[in-house]
Amino acid sequence: MSVPLYEAKAELFRLLGHPVRIRVLELLQDGPKPVRELLAAIEVEPTGLSQHLAVLRRSGLVTAQREGTTVVYALAGGRVAGLLRAARELLAEKLSGQNELLNELLEGDDDDVAQDR
Repeated sequence: MSVPLYEAKAELFRLLGHPVRIRVLELLQDGPKPVRELLAAIEVEPTGLSQHLAVLRRSGLVTAQREGTTVVYALAGGRVAGLLRAARELLAEKLSGQNELLNELLEGDDDDVAQDR
């Protein structure tokens, strides 16, 4: 029996639901990176990073290639970077709306004070 699409999407978002995994994907947008570079950029224990990389690898979001004693990770495809861009755009829209509301509140502050009197 196949999984409904909405459940598969929920599983994908669950996999992305950790800040370390998001940060790894963001770093890999610039190109493949060895584990040591990822460790230097992310404040996490090596074992923790290893576990997150394993989850991302099993999910098919990243690939790993051994180069001698070094393991180099890369995004599995351009769609992952597109998803991260879409998330950034959604957050920008959300924050823009909040900023507009804040500006309205600050500009109308004198009117509210006068009405309270």
